[in-house]
Amino acid sequence: MATGSKKVIYAALLGNGGIAVTKFVAATLTGSSAILAEAIHSVVDTGNQALLLWGLRQARQPADAQFPFGHGKEVYFWSFVVAIVIFAVGAGVSLYEGIKHLIHPHPMEDIFINYVVLGIAFCFEGYTCVIAFREFRAAKGKRGYIQAVRQGKDPTMFIVLFEDSAALLGLLVAFCGILLGQLTGNAHFDGAASIVIGLILATVAILLAWETKGLLIGESANVEVQQRIRGIVVAHAGILNLNELITMHMGPENILVNLSVDFEPQLSSDGVEAATADLNREIKEAVPAVRRVFIEAASLATRGST
Repeated sequence: MATGSKKVIYAALLGNGGIAVTKFVAATLTGSSAILAEAIHSVVDTGNQALLLWGLRQARQPADAQFPFGHGKEVYFWSFVVAIVIFAVGAGVSLYEGIKHLIHPHPMEDIFINYVVLGIAFCFEGYTCVIAFREFRAAKGKRGYIQAVRQGKDPTMFIVLFEDSAALLGLLVAFCGILLGQLTGNAHFDGAASIVIGLILATVAILLAWETKGLLIGESANVEVQQRIRGIVVAHAGILNLNELITMHMGPENILVNLSVDFEPQLSSDGVEAATADLNREIKEAVPAVRRVFIEAASLATRGST
């Protein structure tokens, strides 16, 4: 697993843990619904980083009889769980608190504390967001940002980036709600801010769930990787034709490759064996993420009947 992913997660874990405690203290002292929603948001984010670290740890387990292709998809499973937690806990509780505050509004006390907490939280969240953005930009290469998210095979990277971006947006919403409530004397703005924060979290959760769904089911390698493998196969002297190339990510750095090829007719059984070994070695050298290569010799009789 990429070291950069862990660096981003650890930074977010430490930052969100400290911010959550500060927000809860401020929410207790001031009675702000928006700050309480933000505190819950930070707790959810902290728990999510712990889940991602657990997923990374589980994914490192070696293959065994029960899981012959390894545990790489643990990362995808726990990433999907993170999306569920954001939706069910983060968005659900924020919406509940906001609606409750709209029905039973009450004025905030010691509003200055809220501003101090929001300022501190914005600094911490901004710092972790910058780290996540730098790592994501380095990992995306020449691809665009949207394309990198759609084609990315390491969900831990964009999950932290999405969470931190949502956190910064949530802080701005909380600030606006508190400020408007202070200026107008209308406590409903505080509850409305909590509802908006809940909707932001729900949107992020849906996006994360959508992006991790394909990886969890079994997504193919990127087009560039497939083209590289295809080029190696068709250029090999012992291969007459490449009939089919199937790839699947068993983890961010674990690709399964299945080839259906026609060998040159003049090759002996020893030649076929040597060509198979060469292809296996060349593909793994060209694409280090490839862990297993299965090569199937297509039947001429079968191909002639199709």
